[in-house]
Amino acid sequence: MKTKLNFRIFVMLAFLLFATALTQAQTDKKAVELKKLETGLAIAKAKVALNERKLNTADSLITVGTKLTAESKAETKAIAAERKVLDKDYSTQQKSVTRLSTSKDKEVATKAKADLKTMGAQYKLDSKALDTRLNIATKKSTTGEANITKGKTVKANTKDALKTSKANLDAAQEKYDVATGSGEKATQKDKKKK
Repeated sequence: MKTKLNFRIFVMLAFLLFATALTQAQTDKKAVELKKLETGLAIAKAKVALNERKLNTADSLITVGTKLTAESKAETKAIAAERKVLDKDYSTQQKSVTRLSTSKDKEVATKAKADLKTMGAQYKLDSKALDTRLNIATKKSTTGEANITKGKTVKANTKDALKTSKANLDAAQEKYDVATGSGEKATQKDKKKK
């Protein structure tokens, strides 16, 4: 009898220990699963944030490109107006000095020819300065157009990636809510609102 009683106590004790270990193992599995879902949720949030930053960068590229292009156009118009004035002034002055250079008075003609050379040199310097400004404006325009193109390309690609990452975030959030039990309450509230 005593042996049977000891055997029963031993079997009951073993069963209780096994049941406790089994319960603990299930709790550990659930904790590991929750941790895994939390990690997935954090990664999904990070991807959404990254794509939003890329979208903001693309928007700023487009804005900067548009600004550069507008500045370049304004500068090109100003340079064209200045060139027109420079050419007109040079032409007017050249005509009057050329008339003096054909004068019968040698001293006046010599001075007029020297003035004509000086005016030609000054015209070349002014014209070169305008050309340099025009090249800078053209580079600015090219840079602006490149920024706009790059920004539009990045924006198009990032919008698709952002849509995908938001869908992944929603799915990860839903899985996490279901695993923690808070998802049922949220879905019931959503159903009541509809």
